[in-house]
Amino acid sequence: MVKSELLQRIISNKMAMAGALMVLFMFAMALLAPIIATDPGLVDISKQLQPPSLHAILGTDDLGRDVFARIVYGARISLLVGFVAVGIATVVGVLFGAIAGYYGGWVDIIIMRFVDIMLCFPSFFLILAVIAFLEPSIWNIMIIIGLTGWMGVARLVRAEFLSLRERDFVLAVRSLGASDSRIILRHILPNAMSPVLVSAALGIAGAILTESALSFLGIGVQPPTPSWGNMLIIGKQTLGTAWWLSVFPGLAILLTVLAYNLLGEGLRDALDPHLRNER
Repeated sequence: MVKSELLQRIISNKMAMAGALMVLFMFAMALLAPIIATDPGLVDISKQLQPPSLHAILGTDDLGRDVFARIVYGARISLLVGFVAVGIATVVGVLFGAIAGYYGGWVDIIIMRFVDIMLCFPSFFLILAVIAFLEPSIWNIMIIIGLTGWMGVARLVRAEFLSLRERDFVLAVRSLGASDSRIILRHILPNAMSPVLVSAALGIAGAILTESALSFLGIGVQPPTPSWGNMLIIGKQTLGTAWWLSVFPGLAILLTVLAYNLLGEGLRDALDPHLRNER
């Protein structure tokens, strides 16, 4: 009953549904890439820097490659980076936050001081520093983004655990002799996941932006693999003569980030009735 009410609130939330539909469109585009697009690495110098037309609906780049195909395949990279990086951040954040919130005391103090230290470093510059010692690749990018973005999740989970660990249902289960791991995994964690889902949706948008920025700087996904960020490098070099090389990858980033932000905000309203009523 509770699940059906929650689903109904999400469906009735216009922001959540708008974001969800946009995200589903991105997923469909990425999954159907081999069907709806040509080879993104196909070079044809005779067609270089052609504006949008019936033959190339989003134009071609400086090597004659189809921009539409590269954007479609670039969606795969962005979605992969977003989900894997946020998955890593969520797992690490939930682990540390659950331990800190459940046990409290010196365990909580040590973990949260470590979180505070990590938060003192600007994430983007920390990523740049780590990448300077590693080979720039999509897997390194995903791992680094994930391992530098878990602190917010940890604080959210800790706050939820501090509130839930003294509830009657937890005290009852503890009195029956349930182990700490069972209490955490089966009884507290499922009730603490609402803010984590919202944070994950917003975190995917941030991870996609970070990957695009790194690729734009030349230390992210490396050519010839298509990425919205490294497509903008070519667009910057030909901005005065080939506007489509900057506009269309930029729009792809904008719409994807907007979709996840709308989904995150919509989920927050749907999962928190008190916030929804205040609005």
